[in-house]
Amino acid sequence: MTVYTGSHSMLFQPLKIADGKITLKHRVVLAPLTRNRGKPLNPHGTTQNPNRLWYPDDLMVEYYRQRTTDGGLLISEGIPPSLESNGMPGVPGIFIEEQAFGWKKVVDAVHEKGGFIYCQLWNAGRATIPQMTGSPAICPSASVWDDPTEYYAYPPVGSSGRVRYADYPPITLSVSHINKTIQDYCNAAQRAMEIGFDGVELHAGNGYLPEQFLSSNINKRTDDYGGTPEKRCKFVLELMDELAKVVGEENLSIRLSPFGLFNQNRSEQRMETWHFLCQRLKGAHPKLSYVSFIEPCYLRFPLYDTNLSSQDLTRFLPLHQRFEQTFTIPEKDAFLKSWGLAAVDLSTFRALFGSTPFFSAGGWNDTNSWGVIESGKYDAFLYGRYFISNPDLVERLRTGRELTAYDRSSFYGPFEDNSRGYTDYLTLEEEDAIRGT
Repeated sequence: MTVYTGSHSMLFQPLKIADGKITLKHRVVLAPLTRNRGKPLNPHGTTQNPNRLWYPDDLMVEYYRQRTTDGGLLISEGIPPSLESNGMPGVPGIFIEEQAFGWKKVVDAVHEKGGFIYCQLWNAGRATIPQMTGSPAICPSASVWDDPTEYYAYPPVGSSGRVRYADYPPITLSVSHINKTIQDYCNAAQRAMEIGFDGVELHAGNGYLPEQFLSSNINKRTDDYGGTPEKRCKFVLELMDELAKVVGEENLSIRLSPFGLFNQNRSEQRMETWHFLCQRLKGAHPKLSYVSFIEPCYLRFPLYDTNLSSQDLTRFLPLHQRFEQTFTIPEKDAFLKSWGLAAVDLSTFRALFGSTPFFSAGGWNDTNSWGVIESGKYDAFLYGRYFISNPDLVERLRTGRELTAYDRSSFYGPFEDNSRGYTDYLTLEEEDAIRGT
């Protein structure tokens, strides 16, 4: 089979999403990427009165503008719908006016360049600490982190040391608190659409609150929200129902990681749970804008070429070794094998969703993006790390130009200079100007 690369690939053919309302001019999508570059609302916070609110400033506007192309799709970083849902410093929510105003500037900048942008709504659930939010972490059950040595990534304000998750166990969400949480999501979704976002994506993966409900090792409830795969799906299904009422199902999407381990998601009954969830989602909301899935493992090799050079191999191995809080490919494979899923892929879910646009994330780059969309396996790819270091990634993939390596140390702020590793990567035009070509 002839495999077309660059501009001849289906990667650069149009794709309709949002039940046909939006036509993308290519299928290179900016993945949702937490960057912790928001501006503190109270920059002079103290230990007694710490800053807990951030908003998008002009630097964030520039970051999204740089990565916008005519007819291209961007998914925002995870946006907390409430204060208690925020998991990290520097992450702007969308629940106060200052935040909404900042996000509107981002949206306007994307639209000015002809792009589209969806708002990803993110609730960290138990993956936060009270010092971050000013309230206890929430969870389907008061499930303590099963690794007592795992630390929250950032020292609390006024402290030089990090704290253990296990020292701050979450509270169990009451039914009334569940309803309030759903309403927080809906309020945020409505605000997102009012300020011009083209759609809303529910982050239901990576071990955050929706996936905490789906996970048997975290959700220990015995009421209607837990105890069986079907009941563990109730929260996500209810939440999607309510979001669809607010924004319209054609403007709604969801991100899932059925085989993820992140944030200590060690759920069993994987296929039973996520199969039921996706079957119900497709039945209830057949016109979802798209669905977004994370690969079971970062791709081991380009799907069209198993004859990798040693140089290519060195590019793939670091991705595997950092995958999902495990350190090697065999570690992740051992989990999948223990669940009877050694050879699992996303084909089951692709079949369940049928004509709904199906996006894949998980290590796509300039060597492995070719020949896959043509096969019908996926409809678009989400790019993360290489979209960070290549603001003009679309053009580089289109023309076959070399990708700039990323600097992992600058992925997550905040920094004294937040532009570092954020808006200071060069485009091809800038590189050529420096070389005088």
